[in-house]
Amino acid sequence: MAQTRTPLMDERAVRRALSRMAREIVERTGGSERLVLMGIHSRGDEIAGLLHDEIQKAEGTPPALGSLDITLYRDDLAVIGPRPVVGESSLPPEGIDGRIVVIVDDVLYTGRTTRAALNELMDWGRPSRIYLCVLADRGGRELPIQPDIVGRKVEVTGHRRVEVLVPELDGRLAVEIVKNHQEGA
Repeated sequence: MAQTRTPLMDERAVRRALSRMAREIVERTGGSERLVLMGIHSRGDEIAGLLHDEIQKAEGTPPALGSLDITLYRDDLAVIGPRPVVGESSLPPEGIDGRIVVIVDDVLYTGRTTRAALNELMDWGRPSRIYLCVLADRGGRELPIQPDIVGRKVEVTGHRRVEVLVPELDGRLAVEIVKNHQEGA
């Protein structure tokens, strides 16, 4: 299937958004001492790492960092197949009880990934507060879930999707709108 890619944010724009988002996280949480960033595999992990670095630069104290693999918490597990590839979730050594947790993801769409992340997180402990932070909010929610901190909001419809590219997985940092075209159409 052929694709058309339209740049939404280049590396400079993403880094500006991350800097603003990091400041907003610190403002909302009152610093980084009780803060835990939990990235959703796999691009959410990378965005959480970039936010971690921004917060450490600004505050001098790094927030705790962890990751969530929501594979077993998905509501479409039967569609994935009989043997889904399950990664590893990791929590900071201090855990999450009584801490302020920021769930970080690359793109928010239906809200189902966030619901799965919340379910998994609650199996690990009881945070005092949970925020949702996403680099791109593309609209189209199926569940009543809204982000607290957003890098960029864009309405995407039809055969389009928002794709976040990160250096560790894609060789560059950017956000693009991807449109799929049917062959022969």
